[in-house]
Amino acid sequence: MQAAVAPPTVPVGKIKSFGPFGPKYEVGRALRQLDDGDWMIEVTMIETGEKAEYRWTHLTDDPEAY
Repeated sequence: MQAAVAPPTVPVGKIKSFGPFGPKYEVGRALRQLDDGDWMIEVTMIETGEKAEYRWTHLTDDPEAY
């Protein structure tokens, strides 16, 4: 049985991009913790409005978009 762990402090509403030249997305809420300890975060693509799930460890490496 996995112990309950508080989700990371997610910068909800911040606009980031997938790498330095990738599409922009808006950061949403933490969804669930994965078996490896990482978290899945909801993101919304700016251009299309599509929602997706994205790993927290990848999100923290992405630059803020302007």
